[in-house]
Amino acid sequence: MGRCDRLRTEIAVYLGDVGDANTLEILDHLNSRFCWGATMNQIGNVLARDRRFSKAGYIEGQADSGFRQRLCVWSLVAN
Repeated sequence: MGRCDRLRTEIAVYLGDVGDANTLEILDHLNSRFCWGATMNQIGNVLARDRRFSKAGYIEGQADSGFRQRLCVWSLVAN
């Protein structure tokens, strides 16, 4: 089993259940599901390099601290 196989399969199951989700929602789900958790960089790399996932768009907003925040929205690729 590879380094991120559990993360990849859990993300695929999660996106299959909820449809589209942004990176922060996926990160929150993984950190609540597994005791070791994951970082935002790990999730971004897993999503960008796996052919099962594709970017569906972006969500732009403003964080509480006043900085602009841009999150990618991900979905499963239809086979």
